[in-house]
Amino acid sequence: MVFGTNKWLAFGLGVATGVAVVSLVKNPAFKKACAAVVGKGMQLKDEAAAFAESVKEDAQDIIAEAKYNNSKKAEEAKA
Repeated sequence: MVFGTNKWLAFGLGVATGVAVVSLVKNPAFKKACAAVVGKGMQLKDEAAAFAESVKEDAQDIIAEAKYNNSKKAEEAKA
């Protein structure tokens, strides 16, 4: 009968955990904290995207400058 008792204990712990989670999710302070965390995450994502775009633009500038310098050297070699 010990095995049957463990099943009921596990079931009881599961129900208690479920009730605790539901009451936590319905708590306005918890919702506000979650919204703040999600908001910070979205802000971080936007900042990372802006940084990546800046790096991409810098790399494109470097490539354009290198192409210009190569074409200028090729023209000078022809002359």
